[in-house]
Amino acid sequence: METSELLRKVRRIEIKTKGLSKHLFSGEYHSAFKGRGMSFSEVRSYQYGDDVRNIDWKVTARTGEPHVKVFEEERELTVMLLVDVSHSALFGSASQLKSEIIVEICATLAFSAINNNDKVGVLFFSDQIEKFIPPKKGRQHILFIIRELINFEPQQKGTDLGLALEYFTRLVKKRSICFVLSDFLSPDYETPLRVAARRHDVVGLHIMDPREETLPAVGLLRALDAESGQVQWMDTNSQKLRDRYAEWFADKLSYQQKAFRQAGADQVSIKTNESYVNALLSFFQKRTG
Repeated sequence: METSELLRKVRRIEIKTKGLSKHLFSGEYHSAFKGRGMSFSEVRSYQYGDDVRNIDWKVTARTGEPHVKVFEEERELTVMLLVDVSHSALFGSASQLKSEIIVEICATLAFSAINNNDKVGVLFFSDQIEKFIPPKKGRQHILFIIRELINFEPQQKGTDLGLALEYFTRLVKKRSICFVLSDFLSPDYETPLRVAARRHDVVGLHIMDPREETLPAVGLLRALDAESGQVQWMDTNSQKLRDRYAEWFADKLSYQQKAFRQAGADQVSIKTNESYVNALLSFFQKRTG
């Protein structure tokens, strides 16, 4: 992609997602994701109603007047975006591809994070670890992330979510908020997910297209598997074929939901033909309820 076109796309996404994060998600994000705990702020004179457990006995003894320690929430967090860049994300039957939705959601979450003075990092994965961007703060860092999201070209086509989760767990030791953005068309990731969720606050954002749930009856169809490159002809008028496909997709969805439930991790389903804004707002509000 030419530099001028890339910059236009970055600017367009910045305007849209920065506005969303500022006007819609600022309070919800802050409430949904708490800080690491309470940190010491100051010592002041005791006031009626203060918790006696917070009395600073050393200062009280020195001054002869009761004083208490004041604590405040330690807000700074680290947000990690685990982004599926496999070729199955290059699909969309609605107005946007799954990959385009992923870019916008990542940008919205990133701006929400820096509005709360949090760090943001990104891990791109296919069936290998494609790229790691260490967590940092600031608008320029977020714009760099958006440029990479738009222009990144993976070396591989497949998906290995388990590998990505294992790499993330080994690499990021400090507890963080981990958003996994994927279509979750990957096998055998329940154990790495469970391990990651013990240390981090893991949230799965399942990006799916409505055409992935069921095959339309449109006659003979030439289908390409975006990850394997395999091409085959299918008679979509066959009810048996459509039922078999629907069963396959339902099994994938059931596996994903069970894996997240058993890991104690949250998950959100976002369809390409629906508003991701509503889905995220609903999720944030649910966590604060």
